[in-house]
Amino acid sequence: MKKAILALESGKYFVGRSFGADGEREGEAVFNTSMSGYQEILTDPSYCGQIVCMTYPHIGNYGINLQDMESEKPWVSGFVIREESPIVSNWRSSETLKNFLVRNGIVAMDGIDTRALTKHIRQAGALKAIISTIETDPKKLVEKAKKSRGLVGRDLVKEVTCKEKYPFFKKPAVSSYRVAVIDCGCKLNIIYELVALGCEVTIYPSGTSANEIIDSKPDGIFLSNGPGDPAAVTSVIETVRQIIAYNEKNNAKIPLFGICLGYQMLCLALGGKTFKLKFGHRGANHPVKDLVTGKIEITSQNHGFGVLPESLKDKDVSFTHINLYDKTSEGFAHNSLPIFAVQYHPEASPGPHESKYLFQRFIDLMKNNRVNKNA
Repeated sequence: MKKAILALESGKYFVGRSFGADGEREGEAVFNTSMSGYQEILTDPSYCGQIVCMTYPHIGNYGINLQDMESEKPWVSGFVIREESPIVSNWRSSETLKNFLVRNGIVAMDGIDTRALTKHIRQAGALKAIISTIETDPKKLVEKAKKSRGLVGRDLVKEVTCKEKYPFFKKPAVSSYRVAVIDCGCKLNIIYELVALGCEVTIYPSGTSANEIIDSKPDGIFLSNGPGDPAAVTSVIETVRQIIAYNEKNNAKIPLFGICLGYQMLCLALGGKTFKLKFGHRGANHPVKDLVTGKIEITSQNHGFGVLPESLKDKDVSFTHINLYDKTSEGFAHNSLPIFAVQYHPEASPGPHESKYLFQRFIDLMKNNRVNKNA
């Protein structure tokens, strides 16, 4: 097999075997602790601009299938694992992981000590990196990694959002609520959850104006997950700010619900601030405490930035969830407007299902708003 090299800005590098496409890509090196769900990880637009290392050692044994795609293609800059499984055993599988990566032009490598890589990232933080099957000199690749762009200050949402507005192809059996989704890189499983609860979903590009969304008279507005630095996505922040101002000025009660990047941008629109986590939260087993009920949820997460709670101290919001690993904020709700959001992924694919009540909360807010308008 062809040699592949992963070089980090710290000067450390790893030499392994290529099992994806030939090429050279830059990205931020991060790790994910999930034991399964590699297909969902690869196709999650939130991973745009990142070289993902899987901490679980044996990857690819159940292949790739058409049902578990989170978008139409993989978005990662590179993929790093300990050992690729050459044998696929799953009745839904349509192709091998290797074929999928090659077909989609994703540079990937195995045969390295992923535990050592993960420990290095935990100590040094998420690092700018280069993965290559072309350049054979690790020192040259380290220099390229140092000069690469990184994620801070980059609006990657522009690269993953849809090009134009469209109604989601799958209609609910009984259509009850019209939801406008601001697409910052939305996972398909989020939309499936909304449709399953009776929502007729229309997807809007991230650059859509507040007026266009409001004029469509949605019952609710959903702000999606997505990649990169939330503070750099200024157009979406301004759109959300204007929607909130419309609610306040007109005594409107259009509910807003955000997940992951949507959580961060709602906080920014309310006047808060975000910061970069040392190595982020990526996995399917992160414990989060609901501060209202006291219950613990085991959550699926993927984010490299967080919200500073003190920056929203005087913004009429209450923080509702907290991460039990590092005490970072995981959820908030506005005290007087129908706005709430979480940092984690309640659609939970892969992962447990105990956070799905949040989608029903969104439905209940839309129901209450409709009742109040008709009163």
